[in-house]
Amino acid sequence: MNRTMVQKNQRLAIVTGGNRGIGREIARQLAVKGLQVLITCRDDEKGRQAVEGMQKEGLSVMYQVVDVKDSQSIGQMIKSVENNFGRLDVLVNNAGIILDRGVSVLDVEESAIRETFETNFYGSLRMIQASVPLMKRNQYGRIVNISSGLGAFDILQGFLGLKGSSSAYRISKTMLNALTCLVAQEVEKDGIRVNAVCPGRVQTDMGGVDAPLTVVEGADTAVWLATLGEDAPNGGFFRDRQQITW
Repeated sequence: MNRTMVQKNQRLAIVTGGNRGIGREIARQLAVKGLQVLITCRDDEKGRQAVEGMQKEGLSVMYQVVDVKDSQSIGQMIKSVENNFGRLDVLVNNAGIILDRGVSVLDVEESAIRETFETNFYGSLRMIQASVPLMKRNQYGRIVNISSGLGAFDILQGFLGLKGSSSAYRISKTMLNALTCLVAQEVEKDGIRVNAVCPGRVQTDMGGVDAPLTVVEGADTAVWLATLGEDAPNGGFFRDRQQITW
């Protein structure tokens, strides 16, 4: 973690899985807005490569190797943030995996469900539990959970035309949506706002090269929610900066 670029009182954001795709673009856009950004990833070389270009542009971006499936790894990072910065203002839970593309819920392996939940749900829960105490110190925080319309109960938002596909992934995002609502209720009095985002289908490894949205477009709503002022919504589900149904 390179701390030479940190400015006093500069807001600090953590973006999990920020070494590629939507996460990397969210990190870049937050840094352009003047935040100090710490991206997390599981591979040291990939983390270094992700931040090099942004640092050359003069953006305040760092990386740290963290596995969101490992509470100790998360705890060490948050302790480092506390010791070196004394603050945490924004958390974007972007890290996510999909292991059962096209597999029916009647056929999906339990091992695939468990592994998906470990990253997509429990990883976000671990990050939130570790981050909120530091946010409470300054009575300010913005938590953005990168979800999916595939996790919605609403027929239109949930794209039920894809019936039977990616069951573990979809359930994990439904759980993440529920977590968003619960945490939002718990921390509202502390100046912390928690929301979920459906970025849409984006041109990434997960979304595919034929996806209709660029990473710039996919990152926009998450960055918007992460940087809103006192009138920021709390406990909502958003796409294209508009609230959608759960």
